Amino acid sequence: MLNTYSPAYLMFANSEAEAEAAPAVRYPSPPPALRLLRWQLRLLQAVAPALAFRLAWKVFCTPQRLPPKAWETNALADARRATQATPGGPVAVYEWGHSAAPAVVLVHGWEHRATFWQAWLGPLQAAGYRVVALDAPAHGASPGRSLNLVQYGAAIQAVVDAAAGTGPVRALVAHSFGGAAVAGIPVRLPGGAALPRLLLLSVPVHLRAVAQRFASLLRLPASQVTRMERHIEQLTGRPWASFAPAAAGPAIGAERVLLLHDEADAIVPFAEGRQIAAAWPGAVLHATRSLGHNRILRDAGVVARALAFLT
Repeated sequence: MLNTYSPAYLMFANSEAEAEAAPAVRYPSPPPALRLLRWQLRLLQAVAPALAFRLAWKVFCTPQRLPPKAWETNALADARRATQATPGGPVAVYEWGHSAAPAVVLVHGWEHRATFWQAWLGPLQAAGYRVVALDAPAHGASPGRSLNLVQYGAAIQAVVDAAAGTGPVRALVAHSFGGAAVAGIPVRLPGGAALPRLLLLSVPVHLRAVAQRFASLLRLPASQVTRMERHIEQLTGRPWASFAPAAAGPAIGAERVLLLHDEADAIVPFAEGRQIAAAWPGAVLHATRSLGHNRILRDAGVVARALAFLT
């Protein structure tokens, strides 16, 4: 079963035509695994709410590794591959373009991986940038079985530090869960240097909204969302409201911030992009249409707008 924070189902089409033909409704009929999980949680909630939470939290933090497609192999054909040490363990890192060029660091979303930025690789290199992307822990070629926001943020920070050690970093570009980690931790350039550009695509407004959507999917009671809040605060020593992009993100010190969000995003509603832009001083929101949560990563118009923003 896919965790619906940022499901990758459309990105795993073999072609654009196959993606266009995918059903608009994520689960027209709940799959057996989802029905079974709901039943297990309902039973546990009745007799042992703490056990129900432990199971739900495990599902929340466990991404599904989906098999690679041919277009992903092509995306990595000319990549320079490396392994970066991070506080949570090693992650796979890929680099394209001239090693001395300004870097654009690409940060993928939940159940995605570095190859999902394929549409961006050629245009960014043609514009003179060095492209750096990672597979998050428990994603792609990186080891691990689970991931949370803080762990991802630490991995991104390690990759950004390494990229800055070999040349200037021009921008961070992050999608969905990746954007929540970049802005919510937040990830900064070494030494407190200003980041010239920050581009966030389809980012949720705060952890509560994500938890509530997850609880709705699994039909969990509101008490489990409250329990999740307490658990996150115990794990991190931070109020979960402090992870909101508009609360933590300005500390990045980005000179310019652009939010891209699709009006038809069924995973992270467009209204959340508006909320972030309204609360983040200087951030600009650009709405796209008919691209949804994942197709926004493949759209040539989106890539062109991003390149104009990065200059």
